[in-house]
Amino acid sequence: MVNKQIKRFETPIEVAQAVADTVVASAFESIAKRGVFHWVLAGGTTPKQCYELLRDADVDWAKVHVWFGDERCLPVGDDERNDEMADNALLNHVAIPDSHIHRMNAELGAEKAAALYADELAGIEALDLVLLGMGEDGHTASLFPNNPGLQDKRLAVPVFDSPKPPSNRVSMGYTALKFAHRRIIMVTGAAKREAFDKVCAGESLPVNIENSEWYVSL
Repeated sequence: MVNKQIKRFETPIEVAQAVADTVVASAFESIAKRGVFHWVLAGGTTPKQCYELLRDADVDWAKVHVWFGDERCLPVGDDERNDEMADNALLNHVAIPDSHIHRMNAELGAEKAAALYADELAGIEALDLVLLGMGEDGHTASLFPNNPGLQDKRLAVPVFDSPKPPSNRVSMGYTALKFAHRRIIMVTGAAKREAFDKVCAGESLPVNIENSEWYVSL
């Protein structure tokens, strides 16, 4: 593995709680230093549990800006969109201004949505904390093995021919993910063990991003 920052837990809910605690601490630190906390959300089951745990957290939500690591090219409000999950799990339950929720307009198509998001990302100094998951194939966000999106240097990239439906997506690119102050990769479930072992062995999978912290329950 590129780094050895691995924290192991017995259950997925323990991962979710540990990540939630880290989000609160990171928000407090960033707001104290700069008056703002730029936080990137991941999709998936374990992140959802984390977001639900944060509903009652002692966070100054008015100073939090939420971003998305990726989005599926589906209509607004579709149950399979990552922002819909985040709304239901957390964002509808906390006092965060709508203008601080930076959605990927994936309903406009992958190319246009990626270009708009890249422009928006270019307007901030840095991302403070990025939450990421890992798929059974070693993908993260919507950066899949052997997909051209991996070589795209833009802050946000269009993704076509995804091996998981829907085939068209928008993802933060490596350029944005690698320059974030902090990355946490959540890995839960026995189905992820093979990919995680490959990462530990140094295999070049998309999720293998330098200087990331791994919160793992397998």
